[in-house]
Amino acid sequence: MDLSVVYSRASVGLEAPLVQVETHLANGLPAFNIVGLPETAVRESKDRVRCALLNSNFEFPDRRITVNLAPAELPKEGGRFDLPIALSILAASGQLPDDTLERHEFLGELALDGHLRPSPAVIPAAQACTESGRALVVAPACAPLAAHVPGSRVLTADHLLDLCAHLNGRAPLSPCAPGDDGLAPPHYPDLNEVAGQPLACRALEVAACGGHNLLLSGPPGTGKTLLASRLPGILPPLTAEQALTNAALQNFYHHNPGNIRRRPFRQPHHTASAAALVGGGGRPRPGEISLAHGGVLFLDELPEFSRHVLEVLREPLESGEITLSRASHKFTFPARFQLVAAMNPCPCGYLGDPERACRCTTDQIHRYSQRISGPLLDRIDLQVGMPRVSAAVILRGEQRAEDSATVRQRVAWCRERQQLRQHCTNAELASERLMVVCRLEPAERRQLEQAADRMQLSVRALHRSLRVARTLADMAGATRVDEGHIAEALAYRAQDGEYSVG
Repeated sequence: MDLSVVYSRASVGLEAPLVQVETHLANGLPAFNIVGLPETAVRESKDRVRCALLNSNFEFPDRRITVNLAPAELPKEGGRFDLPIALSILAASGQLPDDTLERHEFLGELALDGHLRPSPAVIPAAQACTESGRALVVAPACAPLAAHVPGSRVLTADHLLDLCAHLNGRAPLSPCAPGDDGLAPPHYPDLNEVAGQPLACRALEVAACGGHNLLLSGPPGTGKTLLASRLPGILPPLTAEQALTNAALQNFYHHNPGNIRRRPFRQPHHTASAAALVGGGGRPRPGEISLAHGGVLFLDELPEFSRHVLEVLREPLESGEITLSRASHKFTFPARFQLVAAMNPCPCGYLGDPERACRCTTDQIHRYSQRISGPLLDRIDLQVGMPRVSAAVILRGEQRAEDSATVRQRVAWCRERQQLRQHCTNAELASERLMVVCRLEPAERRQLEQAADRMQLSVRALHRSLRVARTLADMAGATRVDEGHIAEALAYRAQDGEYSVG
């Protein structure tokens, strides 16, 4: 037979469109051409495939070989098509049966000796392959990750010869099981290690209960980073669907992301570019905000980030996703994360510190605060100052926070309450449902109106304060928002005007 078709999958964001690898052998001078919009790594696969076949003792056809990767308008990248191209050539030359190839899809780069190497983005491929009813064949390094997809049938072979023996029916491959490391309970730093910051610990629990964003401000060494790193440990466990999405995002960069049930904690440096945060590239890959999906994005030294970089966070903080547009395609990645930011009150860090004098001028403090725009600060629900803690409190281990397990139980109960009522966290509550869920009595409404006018809150800040008040009511087990909840929620916005100048 001179014509064969093998199935594979491309990678387009978190989608895996089907690619048919068609190979035709014709008479004429020996040649090997790959068509179908291949990029450089795909065009180079013909040399890897030729060496892999010869070193595996297969016959390489001494004919005119044309490989078409259909559909032609879909860009193809990476070495993931090496394996299907090799199998398609073997089938077209009669060295493999066609009937078994139809029941499989193949992904993998080939080493020159015929061994299989892993390819990124195997989870979307496994999901699409499961829907099509075919088995997915990948390299051993990424098979346990792909096997986490419910209902999937993932096969793995170390060498091209092992796979061909399976396809010929001589040595069938067994389905791969999910990796054990992805199912183990994740370990996080314990909140009990934080000492002497009861108000900040309270704000952290509020943020965890409602999914709110948090800004920590204080002199250097007051425990801002320490506290922020404890947030993932008090959040409820990821659902199976969330864990799979996180693993798919991590798989763009790591063949084995490790424990897929661990909530991510991303901490980009303040020199990061806008593309590093939101994602990008000729063929876009997820950025830090997507890699933090379902977890925490921690921005330390917030004013040191470029203002342009910080502004790109505004839309994802509202929508929970990021869309990267290119001339021919749009790529959408999820970005439902909790933002935790930390900053000093001034360039030297000691403004308001009772023990050390601030050396900054008024103009320096003003320019420093200008780096954070009002629209971004509007989207940060909780803004908390962290004062210096005395050495005695630290050395004697006094005023320790509760352990993470205890706080996590309360957070899980509070979030379950929200799910039963509105099927989302309070931070995700849509504006049209907000006034229904947070129905106010006349006294509470007057209190909120007066505070909003006095503090010059925007409509967004007003709505976010109301969401925080709803979270505080949930934490107290209250059915309605009262004046105490509103007062505490507004207290968390007391620094709005202090840092933002517009």
